[in-house]
Amino acid sequence: MTRIFLKSIIIFIYILTANIANAENKILLIGDSLSAGYGLEQEQAWVHLLQNKYNQENASIQIVNTAISGQTTDNALLKIDTWLATHQPTHVLIELGGNDGIRGFPISLIKKHLMDLVTQSQKSGAKVALMQIEIPPNLGPRYTGMFKKNYQQVVDKTGAYLMPYFMTKIAIDKRLMLDDNLHPNAKAQPMIKDFMHKEISLWLSTSSQ
Repeated sequence: MTRIFLKSIIIFIYILTANIANAENKILLIGDSLSAGYGLEQEQAWVHLLQNKYNQENASIQIVNTAISGQTTDNALLKIDTWLATHQPTHVLIELGGNDGIRGFPISLIKKHLMDLVTQSQKSGAKVALMQIEIPPNLGPRYTGMFKKNYQQVVDKTGAYLMPYFMTKIAIDKRLMLDDNLHPNAKAQPMIKDFMHKEISLWLSTSSQ
């Protein structure tokens, strides 16, 4: 009885793994600490929770998470060709720019890097979504405003999909943030998972038209 039970589990894991590997929609997530699960166990992070939800739904969606804490747009540009060639995604979700903005990088340079990330992903044949990042107002309203407009401008020029920022409501609630007031805590992760489940569904339905 025990052997039969163990064999059934092995078969189930094999089928699940095969389904994920052959997913109809393979999303390459290029992000920073917000998607890398900074300060958390990986099992707590929203990307892990969302993939589990897709698996439970038998949804043919795989998230390939290449998010790295501290990653900037220029860091990602050094690696994107390798990521695209290795994973051959059908979709690319870019969640970047926050570290650039916090460090006060020139707006024109951030825009160029985002443009390059989007266009290189599109050249690979992938559908691309760019997340609308927002930054704290420390550098003044002019810089902050120009930073935010960057994303709409890149989308307008490339035809990429503009995805809402998952931190907009969370960042203003200290109960959902780590002590650094920059990163979401474990309590916030299921909320981000639900938000992204909805937004990715909208994106996939739009990109399939």
